[in-house]
Amino acid sequence: MTDAPGAGLTRAGDEPRELRAEDAFDVAAVHAWLSQRVAGLGGPPLVRQFGGGASNLTYLLEYADQELVLRRPPAGAKAASAHDMRREHRVQDSLRPHYPYVPRMVAFCDDAAVLGSDFYVMERLRGTILRGRLPRGTSLTKEQAAALGRHAVDSLVALHQVDAAAAGLSDLGRGPGYVGRQVAGWSGRYRQARTDDVPDFTAVMAWLDRHQPADVAMCLIHNDFRLDNLVLGEDLQVIGVLDWEMATLGDPLMDLASALAYWVQADDDEVMLLSKRQPTDLPGMPTRAEVVEHYTSATGLALHSWTFYEVFGLFRLAGIVQQIYLRYVRGQTTNPAFQHYGHFVAYLESRCSSLIARS
Repeated sequence: MTDAPGAGLTRAGDEPRELRAEDAFDVAAVHAWLSQRVAGLGGPPLVRQFGGGASNLTYLLEYADQELVLRRPPAGAKAASAHDMRREHRVQDSLRPHYPYVPRMVAFCDDAAVLGSDFYVMERLRGTILRGRLPRGTSLTKEQAAALGRHAVDSLVALHQVDAAAAGLSDLGRGPGYVGRQVAGWSGRYRQARTDDVPDFTAVMAWLDRHQPADVAMCLIHNDFRLDNLVLGEDLQVIGVLDWEMATLGDPLMDLASALAYWVQADDDEVMLLSKRQPTDLPGMPTRAEVVEHYTSATGLALHSWTFYEVFGLFRLAGIVQQIYLRYVRGQTTNPAFQHYGHFVAYLESRCSSLIARS
């Protein structure tokens, strides 16, 4: 990813940082446990923290001869079905033979004496993870940006074509009625997480409830599919998909809707552009409408209207942001990145209302 067309990607987008004090753990205890399961580790690792996630915490364990990644829940209150390390480990371990973009699992721990919670360790996939801006000194041509957008969508299409039964994951979801459960579930989660300084979303939730379509299909979905959860190789191809915390069996268009809630494009307003977590506004990147067209053409799924899915995706994003903001308000995290999340929740309510008014 340089000024030269077709050049490779830099790896600068995936560098860990110094540990935040509130997220530190007993490195010696983890090393002792891991050494019983992985041969040749040597001395305790250097531990640093990846800064991209806002839910589960992700750390780099640097040993002399290898790099491993540890995932664990944050401290503080958690949604009932969130942060299930056993489930996240199982999904990836089962899916890897059927979907080549899943990291190799190394070990799972359910002994609270080691770290205070369940956690798992996996291989580190070396590549680039793009955040809100391209790494300094790099650029993409319009052709490269367009190719990157296509590769990202194609990797989602490939996931939705995995045979869940063959992967041993046919019990992962609850079957038909996924759209309705999602509308009801995220409505309940938002109400529970709401603070006094954010909108109540009552009208949006009522509209979603009245306009929900039937499930179009049932397949394995990622549920948090974004460019900053993809590891890219030097040829702009996807080599890894991360953060499988919310993976389940569900409606593929709902997965696409959730993904496109993060897909900021060049003609979006200032607030949306400031919120971007991935460089989807680059010249050449497909618009949200073009992503929908590419996805439906690749899958053959019929789509009569995208408005419900777009509103749902933004509402769901508001729910996720509000859950994180609640943790900040309660003092369960001091990460300064979360202090203005309430303002963004209010913006998302306005955006949902505008889409509904135009429908």
